[in-house]
Amino acid sequence: MDHYDLIVIGAGPAGEKGAAQAAYFGKRVALVEREPHPGGAGINTGTVPSKTLRETALYFSGLGQRGLYGVDYHVKSHLTVKDFMYREQEVVRSLRQVVTENIVRHKIDLLRGQASFDDPHTVRVTQDGQPDRRLQGDVVLVTTGSVPTRPRDVPFDDPRVHDSDEILEMQKLPRSMAVVGGGVIGCEYTTIFAALGIKTTLLDGRDRLLGFLDAEVAEQLKIQMGLLGVDLRLKEGVTRYVPEPDGVRLELKSGGSLMADQVLVAAGRVANVRTLGIDKAGLAVNERGLITVNEFYQTSVPHIYAAGDVIGFPALASTSMEQARVAMVQAFDLPKYKTRVAPIFPLAVYTIPEIAMAGETEETCKQKKIEYGVGRAFYRANARGQITGDLGGQVKLIFRYPDKLLLGVHIIGEIAAELVHVGLIALQTECTIDMFVNTVFNYPSLSDVYKYAAYDGLGAVQRREAAEAPHPNDS
Repeated sequence: MDHYDLIVIGAGPAGEKGAAQAAYFGKRVALVEREPHPGGAGINTGTVPSKTLRETALYFSGLGQRGLYGVDYHVKSHLTVKDFMYREQEVVRSLRQVVTENIVRHKIDLLRGQASFDDPHTVRVTQDGQPDRRLQGDVVLVTTGSVPTRPRDVPFDDPRVHDSDEILEMQKLPRSMAVVGGGVIGCEYTTIFAALGIKTTLLDGRDRLLGFLDAEVAEQLKIQMGLLGVDLRLKEGVTRYVPEPDGVRLELKSGGSLMADQVLVAAGRVANVRTLGIDKAGLAVNERGLITVNEFYQTSVPHIYAAGDVIGFPALASTSMEQARVAMVQAFDLPKYKTRVAPIFPLAVYTIPEIAMAGETEETCKQKKIEYGVGRAFYRANARGQITGDLGGQVKLIFRYPDKLLLGVHIIGEIAAELVHVGLIALQTECTIDMFVNTVFNYPSLSDVYKYAAYDGLGAVQRREAAEAPHPNDS
């Protein structure tokens, strides 16, 4: 039996960074991965592939030009699946190499096979055609990620019906696509397909898109989907999937039916623990199917830690990496430079247009009974916005009243996922919106929108103060 200071199960973003953190400080580390390539869903089936496909869709559709040169956008003729997937495959291949090089550089033992617990300190690695290996670890980090939920009533055995991992394996681009589920994955793929000129229908049982977003921004996304030609059906569900020769017929809760060449069922994701044998380690999942951890990502078994999608919200690659690093600092009592994950983190939705946010929404301010104000500015009034042709973009600042402390940043439009970090740093350092007014931004730049959103917020404060000021005739 091989002995290690640390055994990491799962070589996704959390597993790779957690393993590297411990190895950097001289720990002997084994990293076990059952898939052919390291990187997890972040690189191989989810985050990176879908975002690369988004850029590919913008390129092939010409949508990124927005008619800047007097030509309306349209999908390039004779587009094939090979054309569409080429860039995605190249990016994935390159990033797999980056991850592999990081593992080698840190002298981590990468072991191929299915990992399962024999006991709390022993992990068995099983690989077809090879004898089992048993590893003993002082510390174990579980970073097995998540897998798409596959409802039993959905005919996934039909090659035209896909989950969010399989959708990348389509053999040809369809004429029509039905997306069931309006979460992040569903919304992203909906706008990608629509940008390519595919007749796309999005169905979701809720009454609005993406409930974690500020409602104003979610409504703007709904409008933009309409401009892309998306048939959006909220408060709608599917009662039955009926494969037919010419497509898949979806029978709807509201009555009637919908035919589509291909169907994507984006019904959420669930922790990937089914084959781990966690009961043998003394662990169990909670009522939501997740592994429960404390603030240091330590499970109920003190030497076993877990990070990433397997523990639930926020289930982002960015936060998962940080969770694993914090876990290893705690597990090995490493130098205390990373003792927690930052309490404020950015969220991005890579729809067309892009959305990003950090901090409070108007709705959460109301729930917490926080007195707040709002400042808005639009790309169409910004020189760089005009140059790029994104006239629908917006920055929205939410701040506390009356001291103007920044509480939230919400952006929809070009490079929102990048721009949000300006606001994120202001949130982390507890700045007021005056900071944006006092900052010099490049001209022309989209970042300059922050200044004018702050000016708008100052105007809102002045109007409110004037309205609340005692009138001279009051006694």
